Amino acid sequence: MATIKVYDQEKQEVGSVELAPEVFEVEARPEILNLVVRAQLAAKRAGTHSAKTRAYVSGGGVKPWKQKGTGRARAGSNRSPVWRGGAIIFGPQPRDYSFKVNRKVRALALRMALSSRVAANDCLVVKEISLPDGKTKNFAKVAKALGLTKALVVAPELTENLDRSSRNLPNVTLTTPERLSVYEILKNKQLVLLQDAIAPVQARFVAKGE
Repeated sequence: MATIKVYDQEKQEVGSVELAPEVFEVEARPEILNLVVRAQLAAKRAGTHSAKTRAYVSGGGVKPWKQKGTGRARAGSNRSPVWRGGAIIFGPQPRDYSFKVNRKVRALALRMALSSRVAANDCLVVKEISLPDGKTKNFAKVAKALGLTKALVVAPELTENLDRSSRNLPNVTLTTPERLSVYEILKNKQLVLLQDAIAPVQARFVAKGE
């Protein structure tokens, strides 16, 4: 079982905490992480792109000119794809980009992502972040003291002061144990766990036996 130091928001060591090995000591497999990240990004795509085919372009019901005798090329519709203002051949159509990844694979990838941050010493456990109000400058001071450059902060719950103060910081993403995602963990170089958030994170896997 891994033991990791606990710091306060001034980055002074205040103790240590043990992390469940089945959650934070899992060997990373790039192919599984890649699969889950692709699935998460694909699910975010709107898929609302659309181009009109000949079935949807208005006009074109009358032959522009007779077939022969005009000296011009034959034409059957002014909405032909070769005409200006005509239809689009093989244009994009609305579609759903998402694809299914099994629940156990998603859970395994999340444990791998968490473990990769611990193995790389990019995981920081903070006892708590206490802010007097929701001003951005207060959270910026805490981020500077903790040495955060691009971090995902996992809090047990989203308090108003914590949410408002971190919202405008481009290098900080705030989330909760229920909303943890593989993409967000890997996207951010550092993982910051508030001490009270460790138990809910571990409970997502230990309780279900995944």
